[in-house]
Amino acid sequence: MLLLAVDTATPAVTVALHDGDSVVAESTRVDARRHGELLLPSVDRVLTTAGLKLEAVTGVVVGVGPGPYTGLRVGLVTAAAFGSVLGVPVHGVCTLDGLAYAAGLQEPFTVATDARRKEVYWARYDGSGARTGEPAVDRPADIAGQVAGLPAVGAGALLYPEVFPDARGPEHQSAAALAALAAGKLAAGEELLPPRPLYLRRPDAQVPRNYKVVTPR
Repeated sequence: MLLLAVDTATPAVTVALHDGDSVVAESTRVDARRHGELLLPSVDRVLTTAGLKLEAVTGVVVGVGPGPYTGLRVGLVTAAAFGSVLGVPVHGVCTLDGLAYAAGLQEPFTVATDARRKEVYWARYDGSGARTGEPAVDRPADIAGQVAGLPAVGAGALLYPEVFPDARGPEHQSAAALAALAAGKLAAGEELLPPRPLYLRRPDAQVPRNYKVVTPR
């Protein structure tokens, strides 16, 4: 097994290789505006560090979000392209689950990432690290009662300390954690998510309504 894992659902452009036992190489750059520019060089850097060719990859793992529309689709489209070219399966993993796995907490907790618009993408996890519900997007104040008293990980928790007073690391997503989580599930015979984006709201960019026609009639 050699899994190539990528995630662009958060400001972190993160890539890793996992051989089924451990992480072989990884790269993470935090830049919310350069996902498309940074992802492929990061893949190349990870492969070079590992001394491997892309053709050695036997499966692709991609974070499916939730995340902002533009950044999220960069990773998903790239993963789909690699899967098609290499003829290997592409597996989806919830981005919040990757952060939860990296946290390694052994008590109930929350994962929250920055959803912009003064909102967070979030989910709750039990003491084993298993998600206890579906990911959601909300204003932090609206979920204060649901997350009260729980530790929280992720950049969203750090942004709103009044709601998440016990914020802990990691702040950013790690493809290494995503790959390790996926490798464990695959080894156990568990099915992963399809590589489709987990959008929880409409994209920020919209076609203008009632725009002025400037072409000649």
